Amino acid sequence: MITRITSHDQRYDLAPGEGADAVHTNPQYAYAVCLLHDDSGLRGTGLAFTLGGGNALVCQAIDILAGALVRRDIEELMAEWGTVYQQLANHHQLRWLGPHKGVVHLALAAITNACFDLWAKWRGVPLWRLLLDLSPAQIVALLDLRYLEDVLPATRALELINAAQASRPERMGVIASGYPGYDTSVGWFHYDEQQVRENAKRALAAGFGAIKLKVGARDPNYDLRRAAAVREAVGDQTTVMLDANQQWTLPQALEMCQALQHINPLWVEEPTHPDDILAHQTIAQAIAPVKVAAGEHVPNAIVFKNYLQLGAMHYVQADCVRVGGISEFITISLLAR
Repeated sequence: MITRITSHDQRYDLAPGEGADAVHTNPQYAYAVCLLHDDSGLRGTGLAFTLGGGNALVCQAIDILAGALVRRDIEELMAEWGTVYQQLANHHQLRWLGPHKGVVHLALAAITNACFDLWAKWRGVPLWRLLLDLSPAQIVALLDLRYLEDVLPATRALELINAAQASRPERMGVIASGYPGYDTSVGWFHYDEQQVRENAKRALAAGFGAIKLKVGARDPNYDLRRAAAVREAVGDQTTVMLDANQQWTLPQALEMCQALQHINPLWVEEPTHPDDILAHQTIAQAIAPVKVAAGEHVPNAIVFKNYLQLGAMHYVQADCVRVGGISEFITISLLAR
């Protein structure tokens, strides 16, 4: 049984230039941490990610929202998590501050992740193993599918999960090998041409086959020079992605994406404001075959649904410490199928 809940404001300073992009120029990596303590001595830990300022507000929201979980048994709680999640997300007063976005939703992410962590510890298995051991019906019971019924009713979610069961053995090798990764530290926004060139070569030597460059400077030539330096450093066979971190307006995005096409990027990430779904659709149509990636600042599954319905994103970058935790991440993954 959960006996008490605490939160913790954890922050990490970065070296000059690290983590910077065109919008977030001086970040501090921070986590709003939710800790669930149970009567057996176990502790579930859940995180939500911020850039420092406002992290304490998320912790305050955790303290308010998570109180409803005290005296709940973790197995009983998770058996109906989809319903519990909906109740927490629709808090009779805090919902007004969203709904389903911002500080309150980040708090829900940390709470959700802490519940999943405590559940896995209670069963004595890693979280990935716990999720694989659940039946399709148990997975669907974890999800809040409200406002998604037009494209993902519970019956459709169940069909998608059941259909993937047969091919699971073919995918299990990833447990040992891991997923392919790319190096985003190559091209932080404040790194000049020489530094991104050297970083790119270092990433290749370390075994990376893909790298990402931050763009979105007020001086377009700054972006063009750095992009050309990266492509020159890594050659034509290495995958390069660009990330504007929402800096461009729609006209700027169309102009800059056209100007940067010569380096053949796999995708352009967050080319404009994340709430402007129609602008993303316009960009996606205009820059093809280059793809649009987005999701880091898309707050919930409902907005992801709209992006996908309009063909406004190709790479779905949902993050379980930014949306409403692991269960909403699973929901978004099913929407993307």
